[in-house]
Amino acid sequence: MSQANRIAVIPGDGIGPEVVAVAIRCLDLLRQQNDLDISWTELPWPSHAWHERHGESMPADALEQLQGFDAILLGALGDPGPRDNPERYLLPDSVSLAPLLQMRKGFDQWVCERPARLLPGARQYLADPRAKDVDMLVIRENSEGEYVGQGGRLRQGSADEVATQMEVFTRRGTERIIRYGFEQARLRAIERANRDEVRTFQTLTGETHASQVCLITKRNALRYWGDMYSEVFAEVAQHYPDVATHHELVDAACMKFVQCPWAFDVVVASNLQGDILTDLAAVLSGGMGVAPSCNLNPDNPDMPSMFEPTHGSAPDIAGQQRADPTAMLFTTARMLTWLGRTDAALAQAGQQLFEAVAADLAHAPETARGTNTIGEAICQRLNNKG
Repeated sequence: MSQANRIAVIPGDGIGPEVVAVAIRCLDLLRQQNDLDISWTELPWPSHAWHERHGESMPADALEQLQGFDAILLGALGDPGPRDNPERYLLPDSVSLAPLLQMRKGFDQWVCERPARLLPGARQYLADPRAKDVDMLVIRENSEGEYVGQGGRLRQGSADEVATQMEVFTRRGTERIIRYGFEQARLRAIERANRDEVRTFQTLTGETHASQVCLITKRNALRYWGDMYSEVFAEVAQHYPDVATHHELVDAACMKFVQCPWAFDVVVASNLQGDILTDLAAVLSGGMGVAPSCNLNPDNPDMPSMFEPTHGSAPDIAGQQRADPTAMLFTTARMLTWLGRTDAALAQAGQQLFEAVAADLAHAPETARGTNTIGEAICQRLNNKG
């Protein structure tokens, strides 16, 4: 089996094991149907259970082990649930979620890519009928910025305590994430044209283009990195004259995500601001239960990329078969598409899974279904090829 198609499966905490089990069932079916060149290994770490047994969330050589895989499929990390169990082993978020940052930084997964497209059947939270046309891609810089973890606490616990948290932005990191945004805008325009869909975005000079990149900063208050982002954005944009450009301050962007989300195409933001905006975008596309997420290293094929749904561990429903696996399955489809860059069969399987999950979403009954029931319905669609 080629190592390029090895997947590390991390069920994690809370509802993670439940939704991951459905994803594995679909993967196994797709592998049999299409003779896919993939294999997977399930890992019990990082997780609360591993920490309870070993005093750490994952082994000291975890990153070294994970580097032997091409992709990581993660369920969820955090409170293991269920919340009505007062004896559950509970860790602070700073400990339980730390492996996410370790993997993102350790494998230089510098792109966090989260699509926000309102598919038929997904809940439309905005009353404006134009909200049905929400279709944006939020690209978050994932390797530096506000989440570098540099700082400390002086005189901790005293009345004179001082806490510092440093933000670090590099020109290299800025340039590559902005350029990636422009490349994705071009690709999205091509994909829309192939579907006979037309979207137009106007420039400041009144021209219209088939795609747009909107840069998000807070340069009026955070001037140093904000100005650098703006300057690099202008420089990179010169190489993409076919792509419209726009800029928003992050607070205004939050307002306009609600007011007119259909006006956005590709959005590029810093680590913290992108983190906030992607959660908002997920709600605009139907909620956390349908929103996929990818942590990508487009540069280095020797480093695994990581795929996780946007939702958390949902401790309130953990272990009850009430979790909707839709977001997990959309995420799995994106993982197959990513692996399919060098294997057309995997790309086709990713599209097949996406279409089956989208069809299930569009035709879902009004009555609530259990996790495995949804998984069974999607497997039936895969068996019927639609």
